[in-house]
Amino acid sequence: MKLDPTKLKDWQVAEAAEAEMKPFAALAGEMGFKADELIPMGRQLGKIDSMRAIGRLKSLPQGKYVDVTAITPTPLGEGKTTTTMALTEGLGHIGKRVIACIRQPSGGPTFNVKGSAAGGGLAQCIPLTPLSIRLTGDIDSITNAHNLAMVALTSRMQHERNYDDARLAKIGLKRLDVDPNRVQVKWAIDYCAQALRSITIGKGGKMDGFEMESGFQITVSSEVMAILAVSKNLKDMRERIARMVVAYSKSGKEVTTADLNVDGAMTAWMVEALNPNLLQTIEGQPVFVHAGPFANIAIGQSSIIADEIGTRLAEYVVTESGFAADIGFEKFWNIKCRLSGLKPNAVVVVATIRALKMHGGGPAVKPGIPLNEAYTKENLGLVEAGCANLLAHIETVKKSGVRPVVCLNSFYTDTKPEIEIVKRLAEKNGALFAVSDGWLKGGEGAAELAEAVVAACNEKNNFQHLYDLSTPLRKRIELIAKDVYGATGVTYTDTALAKAKQYEADPEASKLCTCMVKTHLSLSHDPDRKGRPTGWELPIRDILAFKGAGFIVPISGDIKLMPGTSSDPAFRRLDVDVETGRVKGLF
Repeated sequence: MKLDPTKLKDWQVAEAAEAEMKPFAALAGEMGFKADELIPMGRQLGKIDSMRAIGRLKSLPQGKYVDVTAITPTPLGEGKTTTTMALTEGLGHIGKRVIACIRQPSGGPTFNVKGSAAGGGLAQCIPLTPLSIRLTGDIDSITNAHNLAMVALTSRMQHERNYDDARLAKIGLKRLDVDPNRVQVKWAIDYCAQALRSITIGKGGKMDGFEMESGFQITVSSEVMAILAVSKNLKDMRERIARMVVAYSKSGKEVTTADLNVDGAMTAWMVEALNPNLLQTIEGQPVFVHAGPFANIAIGQSSIIADEIGTRLAEYVVTESGFAADIGFEKFWNIKCRLSGLKPNAVVVVATIRALKMHGGGPAVKPGIPLNEAYTKENLGLVEAGCANLLAHIETVKKSGVRPVVCLNSFYTDTKPEIEIVKRLAEKNGALFAVSDGWLKGGEGAAELAEAVVAACNEKNNFQHLYDLSTPLRKRIELIAKDVYGATGVTYTDTALAKAKQYEADPEASKLCTCMVKTHLSLSHDPDRKGRPTGWELPIRDILAFKGAGFIVPISGDIKLMPGTSSDPAFRRLDVDVETGRVKGLF
């Protein structure tokens, strides 16, 4: 079927392509899975039994491993998932056996401004509607598992207030004496619901709960989501869930899900979610969709399980890291690869002329507002100035020991002289360069990018982490701030400094990875500072411990774990055809 994305909306392209999708069983069979490793959830969608598959495949040689990251994006996004799908289709086009691994879209951006995370044009993951809305229920399971921990905590606090020690002992409980001012987690919902950031719960009488300040975070920022992303098997996930710290007692002792006797029940919610979902590109290449987005407030990586299975079955695995190289790739580099043992053979840095112009001093880019003509007409000065941001990300990837491939995600308004500037500066600074026209032409349009990635994979690299786990926490934060973000130093609030010292003194915590929380809209902590900011310090206002996931989480600037919904959200344009039941308006 020949589709023209210039005449159709993305959801219309996806809908037309879905008519020719490979059935789930056929796709999985082509990949090499056995019938008892398949968990069908409809004709075109299903999961892979990870426990059976990993056990059978672990002795097979591993294919090439490719990460896709980007420059600092505009608020509109710059097509990183589109490029991931295009590269996957491009590798297929040149005859390579390839599997993509992406993250499941969150309901927050899908129904807000950014839309789904399926890609676009002829470079999409399909079927679009299941991918964008619910999929196979993984995020629902995470929401329920997370909130079950909150139910266990708040009900325990209520009962300890109402019962004396003797009555608690009769039902097999020992007083935990939770400090209501040191509860570490909030309730979860997978929407951008700013009205729920700060709330009071438990109002009423003694049978109505424990009254205290609380709130909500978006589900994908939950530690349960992080645990899904980094777990290697069910036993590993079960142990990680048991280590989750949900609060502290009044004497300063950690209160875990195991202390609340809820860790087993939480794991029960997550058993099926541990199995990766199998979808496909418009051109029929397999795509694992597993774990979630938001690398600015979470790890933002596809799961280790999906990547591990993929590398055993394909010549090339293309995995995607959230947002830009300062956030998503930094966490891929220093957390995911450390925990998985996988090492990248190539790293793709996605750029657009539009984003480079913004970083070069162009007018503000805001969702729902037409682009200024500076972004649709040739402006070589803005492009060259904006390449300072690209060069910062090239340098970050090179510090990992891998030579980056700069991919210019092509827009029809790009001019040849503008593209030549990016090519010249990328190659001058040690990167390979390719243009992708995958949105318009699918795999054929991404063949140049695919060839560049194959060439990069054939080069030897010296991949190494930025820091050892023996490096003290504050030194790690300083290394990331200076060597990746470009800060001159780091400052701490009193609260953050006290926690940093506490975690450095804790032998267990000092061995955890460092998962930074920072805005994705700037190399700095300030989303309004574009380009490559200089002369600034990174302010750390708080530090959290995700002991189940294995992270210490420093929080910089004013970033929140619950985003807000805009005045013109995407849900205003979504609807259902009541004759067919098909969803229309997704993008």
